[in-house]
Order: sequence, then structure tokens, then C-alpha cells
Amino acid sequence: MMNFSSILLPVLVQIALTLLVFLILGMRKVKAIKSGGVDRQKTALDNSAWPEGVVKVSNNITNQFQTPVLFYILALLFYLTDTVNTSVIVLAWLYVVSRLLHAFIHINSNFVPARFSIFTFGVLSLIGMLVLAFIKLPIY
Repeated sequence: MMNFSSILLPVLVQIALTLLVFLILGMRKVKAIKSGGVDRQKTALDNSAWPEGVVKVSNNITNQFQTPVLFYILALLFYLTDTVNTSVIVLAWLYVVSRLLHAFIHINSNFVPARFSIFTFGVLSLIGMLVLAFIKLPIY
């Protein structure tokens, strides 16, 4: 069995990614406002009133609070029950790498086929973690 705290590093990287995307959003909003092409009254109520580059990042932030929530819960369950093993760590890192790639694609090219493939890979990693949770966690 691995050091059960080793699950915390991919969790921290995922949290750092979320905060980084928030910073990128702020920078893109400031740039859009400074360029003068933003109706601040409209943007207060309608995210689509922002330029495309801002909307991409804003949409990605929404994504950072969807499947990552499941990842956090699974990682916490493994951590609290001291059932972290190599398979859990590998799946956790695969998930986090998929989120990093997904965010990069989403806020840049937003090429949907690539983004969807990466998203699917991440979900499969989560499913793998869930299967291991059913096998390893002391729930019976």
C-alpha cells in the first residue's frame, strides 16, 4: 500500500488548475474592457455579451465544478479510509492530466472533437476510481 497522503498532490494540482483558470478569466476580462469593445451593462447579466475569448474561459470555469467535484469526493474517500494504492494514484493523475489538457483546449482553440475525447478519457478515469472504491473501500 502507498502512502495514503500521495492522493493529495493530484487534488492540489486540480485545485491549482481551477484557480489558474479564474486568473486567466480575470486577465481576459480586463483586456476586453481596456480594448473598449465591451458593454459592461450587458456583461453584468449576460455572459455571452463578452468576447469569445472570455466566454471560453468562463465556460471552462463552469466545467471545473462539474466532474472535478466527483474527483474530490473519491480522492477524499480513499484518503480518509487509508485505501490509496498505485491504481488509485495512477487513475487520479490520469484524471488531472485530462483536466489540464481539457482546460488548455477549451480556453484556446476550443476544438470540440479533441476536447470531447479528453473529457471522455477523464470520465473513464473517474469511473475507474469509482470501481476501485467499490472494491477497496470498507463499505460492506
